[in-house]
Order: sequence, then C-alpha cells, then structure tokens
Amino acid sequence: MKQCLVVDDSRVIRKVARRILEDMEFKCTEAEDGAQALTQCRADMPDAILLDWNMPVMNGIDFLRALRLESGGDQPIVVFCTTENDMGHITEALRAGANEYIMKPFDSDIINAKFAEVGLV
Repeated sequence: MKQCLVVDDSRVIRKVARRILEDMEFKCTEAEDGAQALTQCRADMPDAILLDWNMPVMNGIDFLRALRLESGGDQPIVVFCTTENDMGHITEALRAGANEYIMKPFDSDIINAKFAEVGLV
C-alpha cells in the first residue's frame, strides 16, 4: 500500500484529502506545516505528498526545497494543492521539484486524475 503525507494547516482540508486518498487505497499521515512534514519525512519517507503552499512555521515551497535536499527526498511524488493559481507560483513550484499542481477546491476526480498523471494510481 502506497503512503501519502497530507500537509495542510487546515484540519478540514487534511480530513477531506485523507478520506479521498484512503478511498484510493493510500495509507495516509498528516502534518499541519512544513516543519512537521519534514520531520515525518526524515523518519519515514512517503511515496506521495499532497502539499499546501501557505502555512505557518514553514510554508510549502520552503518545505519542498528542503525535502529535495534530504536523503531519499528526491523520491516522493509531490503534488501542490493550493489556492495560489498564478503562473509565477506554479512555475516556482515546478522548478523547486513539484511533480504536479492542483487548485483548491478539489474533489476526488481531480486528485484521482492528477495522481494518475504522475503514475501513483
């Protein structure tokens, strides 16, 4: 079973994403900011990360840059899931190592399609 780390400061978003991902047969863990997510990745690197941009402590883009420098940090498929929808943010995310980009709000069809595009399902 593949593992996905859901990183978002909104408990509601984490729960909705978790429900969708578990229906897709992912084992899910959660983090409420990038610093917490980095600690979890160091302990157990997931197969996939669904990542918000705007969070306290450490935002998504800083987390992604730090993750990609970690041992094994090049392995997880990272899908940004955020309200940041301008081309500047999307380009910055892809250059930092994101594999795909989802706009909020999302639903199961969107997550399924993006995860399929990057080979996770």
